[in-house]
Amino acid sequence: MKSDLVKDHLKEELRDPHFKELYELHQQKLSIVKKIVDYRVKHDLTQGELAQKVGVSQQYISRIETGDFCTVEVLEKVLTSIGYAVRMQVVPLRSQPVSHAQKQAALQTV
Repeated sequence: MKSDLVKDHLKEELRDPHFKELYELHQQKLSIVKKIVDYRVKHDLTQGELAQKVGVSQQYISRIETGDFCTVEVLEKVLTSIGYAVRMQVVPLRSQPVSHAQKQAALQTV
């Protein structure tokens, strides 16, 4: 069955750490998009109506719903208007241990 082939292929691709990071980022973006689309559908709003409510253009809503988050400010504006907060977190791309010297160098640049 095709879905099994896709699942097997995805499982294989996820062994690559870089692919896995990109995939997880994409999944997070889809989760945000789903909340916005679900809100629109639940409240029977078009993209234009939501845009008017938020104070952005319909094009911004369209771009956000396709995973193009334009700017963090616009994304935050849309999400807060539908009852969500934005929480940003910086995490390392790879789970490589950081040496004491690297930690010290990072602290000195701050």
